[in-house]
Amino acid sequence: MGIKQDDKRYAAYLAHRADLISYATPILGSREDAEDVVQEAFVRFVPEEAENLAKLKPYLLRIVRNLALDVRRRRRYDLRERPDDTPFWGLPQDHGNPEEHALFCDQVRQVETVLSQMPAKARIAMEMHRFGGYRMEEIAAHLDVSVASVHRLIKGAIVEFSRKMK
Repeated sequence: MGIKQDDKRYAAYLAHRADLISYATPILGSREDAEDVVQEAFVRFVPEEAENLAKLKPYLLRIVRNLALDVRRRRRYDLRERPDDTPFWGLPQDHGNPEEHALFCDQVRQVETVLSQMPAKARIAMEMHRFGGYRMEEIAAHLDVSVASVHRLIKGAIVEFSRKMK
């Protein structure tokens, strides 16, 4: 089924496409998603008989709004259903038997010892990056150093950590 240039539906879509995308973008947070929703709205769009294309714009806006809100709801639902990205050390541990528990506690003490022996800035950078999930720019601002310095601090801390944990 091809689209004819004189089709009212297509003409209304073309006439209001930019406005519809501008309307959906703040709801969805991205222009790409807004364009997808507007295209989906066009597929679902069945105009009432109207001679004036301006009368069709509120109808299109309602379709776009409903679809955009559906996408937002679906995203929220997906986020709730997605497993948490908590690193392994943040999850409850199954320590199994007493021997495994003792080994685990020994490893935690070794990590604590290695971290405590690092220079303060390297330790803070390592902890913020690995345990806190901070970005390099945030760590640099906190430590009042450049991003390149943060890179060097973290790389050095990881090398030191790996060397001492062997």
